[in-house]
Formats: sequence, C-alpha cells, structure tokens
Amino acid sequence: MGLFPRDFFKFLVKRPLYTTGFIIVVAFIILGCIAPYILTKPEDAWGVTYDLNKAFQPPSPEYPFGTDAYGRDMLNRVILGSRYSLIIAVCVVGLSLIIGVIVGLVAGYLAGIIGTVLMRLTDMFLAYPPLLLAVAFASVLGRGVLTTIIALAISWWPWYARLMYVSVNSVKSALYVEAAKVIGLSKFTIMTKYILPNSLIPVVTQAMLDMGSAILEASALSFLGVGVPPPIPEWGRLISEGWVYVSKAYWITFFPGLVLLVTVVGFNLLGDAVKEYMNPRLRSIVAKR
Repeated sequence: MGLFPRDFFKFLVKRPLYTTGFIIVVAFIILGCIAPYILTKPEDAWGVTYDLNKAFQPPSPEYPFGTDAYGRDMLNRVILGSRYSLIIAVCVVGLSLIIGVIVGLVAGYLAGIIGTVLMRLTDMFLAYPPLLLAVAFASVLGRGVLTTIIALAISWWPWYARLMYVSVNSVKSALYVEAAKVIGLSKFTIMTKYILPNSLIPVVTQAMLDMGSAILEASALSFLGVGVPPPIPEWGRLISEGWVYVSKAYWITFFPGLVLLVTVVGFNLLGDAVKEYMNPRLRSIVAKR
C-alpha cells in the first residue's frame, strides 16, 4: 500500500478541515513552482530596484499588500518568497531524511559497536533543541539559502535516524529477513532489498509532516539574522525587515506573517490527516466522536 492510496482522498473529502489543509498545501506548492513566472513587478520582487517616493504605501488596488521601506511591492515579494520557502523546506527535509535513514538503517541492522557509536552520536545531537543547533551552525557557516538548508539539515537528521532505528529493529527479526540470511545474501543486500523498503513508511510519513516546521524554522533563522540574507524575499526575512516599522507600516510584517501562518497551519492540518489515516485505531476513535 502506498503512502497515499486512493481511499485517502475519500477520507479527506469527508473531513472539511483536513481538505482545507490539503488545498492550502497544494496551492503553496503550485505557487512556489510558478512564482517567478507570474510576477507583475519582478524588479520589486527580486529587490534589484527601489523608489523611495513609493515607500510605505498602504494596501491599495495598485499595491494590495502595500510597499516596503524601499518602495517595493510587497505582494510580488511575498509571492516570490513562497519559492524560497518551498525550496528550503524540500531540501531540508530531503537531506535530513537521507542522512537519518542511512544512519538509522546501519545502526539498527548492524548493531554492535557500530550501532552503539552511531546512536550515541545521534543522542548527542538530540540533547539540544534543533533551532538552537541550527542557529549555531548558521552563525558558523554564514548567511545564505544553501547554508540555511545545511544548518537545518544538520540539526534535523537525528530525529529521522532515531525513528528509522526503531523501525529497523521491528523489521529485522521478520521471517523473510531470516530466510534471506539462510540463503547467504550479503548484509548490504538484505539491508537495501528487505529491511529498507519495509522500514521507510513511518519515517517518510514523518518527513511529510515536518514540511511546515521546516518552513517555520527557516523563517526563524532569517528573522534572527542568521538565515537568508537580503534582498532575497524569504518570508522570515520580510518579517524581519518590517518589524522595525510595524507602528507606522504594519502591512510589511503582517502579510508575510499571515501567509506563513496559513501555510504552516495547512501543513499541520494535512499532517493530522495523515496521522489519523495511518492509524486505524485513532481513526475509529475520532469517527465515534
């Protein structure tokens, strides 16, 4: 059974709140993919020009989200920012997943000294809050989209490693794994052909649920000044630029913050839907209520 069988969408349709989350996520992904091609003021979006005569224009038909301190159209900057948020979220979760799966697979199956060393290393990272680690690594690596992705991935992979480790331990004692050992297959073949495919579902599911958190933490790094540098219009960067003027130009912070909030809520709703769908016991309890 795949992660999203056909009846998952039937499950969504019966729950309007989850359907709303699914629509928000799909809209965010589509917007992030086509953002550079639908800009009406690309120069404003990319931050390559400025016009101080248009600074701090309030929301209007010409500027639905107003303008910032440099006279740049906020709507276009928010739209382009969705592309950076999407890229960062996908890359952070994908890179963390790859590292975590490899470490958890090797540690879980080989066990012994190798497994102990790998899991103690994982526990060492887990001892610190992910955002704190990300801030520390980002401060060392410098500001930029790539360094933001690396800093967040370094702080996130241990969670997937731990989950993969538990999943592998529950699978490696299965009869088909024992049969593979009896016929003389190598450890590498057993891990990649039998253990890995049957251990991935809970880890990949969790990775899907973490997309909203990745967007939020990337924005937090940019807001703190150690993430994406200006003039890149990442949402956290836009909020950081606007909070200084919040008393006289609330829209500079409000609209990027609102879009960020709606996007993260959408991912959380979809995450709750996936959790409920993948857990028949939880699904029956909710249905009874």
